[in-house]
Amino acid sequence: MLLVAVSALGFSTLGILGRYAYAAGMDALTILFLRFSLAAVLMAVLLAARHESLPRGPALLRLIGMGAVGYVCQAFFYFSALKYASPGLVAFLLYLYPVFVAALSALVLHEPIRRVKAIALGLALTGTALTVGPAGGQPLGMLLAILAAATYSVYILVGSRVMKQVSALQSSTVIFASAGATSGILMAANGPQLPATGVGWLVIGSMVLIATALPVVTFLAGLGRVGATNAAMLSTLEPPVTVVLAAWLLNELLGPITLLGGVLILAAVLLLARSELRRG
Repeated sequence: MLLVAVSALGFSTLGILGRYAYAAGMDALTILFLRFSLAAVLMAVLLAARHESLPRGPALLRLIGMGAVGYVCQAFFYFSALKYASPGLVAFLLYLYPVFVAALSALVLHEPIRRVKAIALGLALTGTALTVGPAGGQPLGMLLAILAAATYSVYILVGSRVMKQVSALQSSTVIFASAGATSGILMAANGPQLPATGVGWLVIGSMVLIATALPVVTFLAGLGRVGATNAAMLSTLEPPVTVVLAAWLLNELLGPITLLGGVLILAAVLLLARSELRRG
């Protein structure tokens, strides 16, 4: 439980560091390239330390597709949303992805929508309606955050099959490397905006270590000990911590209606997680 909590705390800093990266003169594609490519190097070192090889065959191709398309799109929407909305608001809206996964599972995999899922969907929709109110932020930022959640939902559904064939460390290495390659090509075409100061590089280093490598490793370590459902429930620590950090470091405060909407979204996620835990 402590490992997963540390992971959530690490991920909660991503939006704050993204704002600092923008302030240092970087754009979204440059941030993505530096974050993913440097994280891929760290994951490759861990992979070598564990004497694991890279996956091969169809699994490798699927992982490359997940990183080059799915993860890049999700991260691009997320970092772009930070330009137009508070990190706390973006974090709340990103946590719509478990609800989207439940809805997509019903539509694509023909899984029945039980009463608990229906209640959770209702809570999530109500929370979203409150969160995206006039006091929540610019409409474009909220739309981008919702698109990030939707993209991440598809990414999870595709990855659920691939993860049966490879380890989490193998998949992370390939996904980060392919995401870094794709974002690097896009960055080169758009024109790189690398950090011009030591502070900018410090922000990127913090993003790679604190908001990427550390939370990934601790989450995977905790996941094997407490299970997926418990890990999902503990991960809901992320949005509230992001809100606190945004208020403390960026002086960004969310209104009471927006906070209520965020609480309803988290309640929907916890309701789904508790239901799955009971079924398990």
